[in-house]
Amino acid sequence: MAIAISVQQYLSDNGVKYDSIEHRRTSCSSESARASFIKGDNLAKGVVLRNQKGYLLAVLPSSQVTDLNKVGDLIHQPVALALEEEINALFPDCEDGAIPPIGAAYGMQTIVDERLDGIDDVYFEAGDHRTLVHLTGAQFIKLMRKSPHGSICSESKTSFDDMNFGYFGA
Repeated sequence: MAIAISVQQYLSDNGVKYDSIEHRRTSCSSESARASFIKGDNLAKGVVLRNQKGYLLAVLPSSQVTDLNKVGDLIHQPVALALEEEINALFPDCEDGAIPPIGAAYGMQTIVDERLDGIDDVYFEAGDHRTLVHLTGAQFIKLMRKSPHGSICSESKTSFDDMNFGYFGA
């Protein structure tokens, strides 16, 4: 499948230079980081949330877990994890669970964890379980400049990525 067409188009429309990295098929962002020999702090994952107004995409390092209370505080309303069926409908050109953290490419509000600010290289799922997109940190910040940034995650010795609750990338 490679890079989802929505992501390709959005990156092109925004003049973002990127390259792609192929890796063995994986089932989650943490595993993709390991398969590609990338630190989890440098791999941005997207977590689809829902609130009273609809859906939003939380973007955070794959080494972290989403703190729903922190997200709710940042946007001033409670949030919950979106269900698998909802996620699949929102990202029709992506494989199940391979959510690119570029919400604007899908018309979604996006919030970004501040831990992704200032890193030199950012990687993310391209829309399948075999390809990562690589951007410079400056290019990533350019893409996320209109999105709120704040502390929306917490570290966990066991990431939700490594568990199977029927949710993607929480």
